[in-house]
Amino acid sequence: MATNPRYAKRTLREQYRARFKAMQCPCAICEGRFGPIHYDEPSDGKHPLSFVIDEIIPISKAEQFGYPSKEAAAQDWDNLQASHYICNARKGARLGYKIKNNNNKLSEKVAPNISDGDW
Repeated sequence: MATNPRYAKRTLREQYRARFKAMQCPCAICEGRFGPIHYDEPSDGKHPLSFVIDEIIPISKAEQFGYPSKEAAAQDWDNLQASHYICNARKGARLGYKIKNNNNKLSEKVAPNISDGDW
């Protein structure tokens, strides 16, 4: 069974998560338009504004962009950014994806219908 490259070095990944949490970075994909990242919530679909680490260059494209392996891309601090769960899910494996329109504002077509929830 292949190991998920994001967790090949779990301790390093946990250190990166703690570093992003301490920095309280805004979402790099929506640039904070959906509000602050909820760093203390579970990272799942029930918590769309929760924190996940996004790879700027997706691990599926790592070798195309000079990384020796998928693991290297998933563990390179310079390839990582903080994001909301929902923004990261919408970005998928695309490069340079930003949730905005030409006026640098969210449009109804682009903005997902999310709720901050009752949790």
